[in-house]
Amino acid sequence: MSAGQKSPIFEPCAAYFQNFVAPLRGRSSASNTDCSTRRSTPSIPKPLRSTYGHIESELSYAYLHAVASKAGMACSVANRHEDNNGVDARLKAWGPFQGGGYLTEVDIKVQLKATIGTPASDGYGFSYFMSGVSRYNDCRTQSVAVARILVVLFLPKNAQEWLDHSEDQLALRKCAYWQSLRGAPATTNTSGATIYLPKVQTFGPQALTDIATRLSRHEFPEYPVAE
Repeated sequence: MSAGQKSPIFEPCAAYFQNFVAPLRGRSSASNTDCSTRRSTPSIPKPLRSTYGHIESELSYAYLHAVASKAGMACSVANRHEDNNGVDARLKAWGPFQGGGYLTEVDIKVQLKATIGTPASDGYGFSYFMSGVSRYNDCRTQSVAVARILVVLFLPKNAQEWLDHSEDQLALRKCAYWQSLRGAPATTNTSGATIYLPKVQTFGPQALTDIATRLSRHEFPEYPVAE
């Protein structure tokens, strides 16, 4: 290596300093960064600015895991084969369940969604468009032994409000709702289906415990179909 040649080891270090350390220090040299551009960019690091959709997805996993942990249940990410069949995560609960049935261990498979969109509401629930007919059909099938539920996390439009951290709390804004699509009607729409999420079905530890209790009696939650 010649005396004036830079070692390739230092190139990723320099990139890291420019993208992460310098912005946090609030200063940059005129030769490297325009100050007005730096002030107008989001607080999310540069490599993540084009991955908001991935962040929404990961926050939905974090929400699910937190709720399951509080309910005393195991939560794990689905494998590739399950993902191909409309399952994003698996939950396992152990009894005895208060008011439950003879089963002392139940499984739940979960399809996760996250959105910043504002859903239409009739005052009692939300209309949510679930894109992907195959995913919709995976959730509504009645020919599976393990219950499946859909969990939709609604996030603020402003990404800076999604997560707040302080010494007192770690707060994820807004909340998720759940619905069982088991027995839902077929759709002729080729891009997806609109489903109904009742406001009373917020997805929290108690709601998840209630679902597990019903399953211990071998009662599968089903989609409410208008008669």
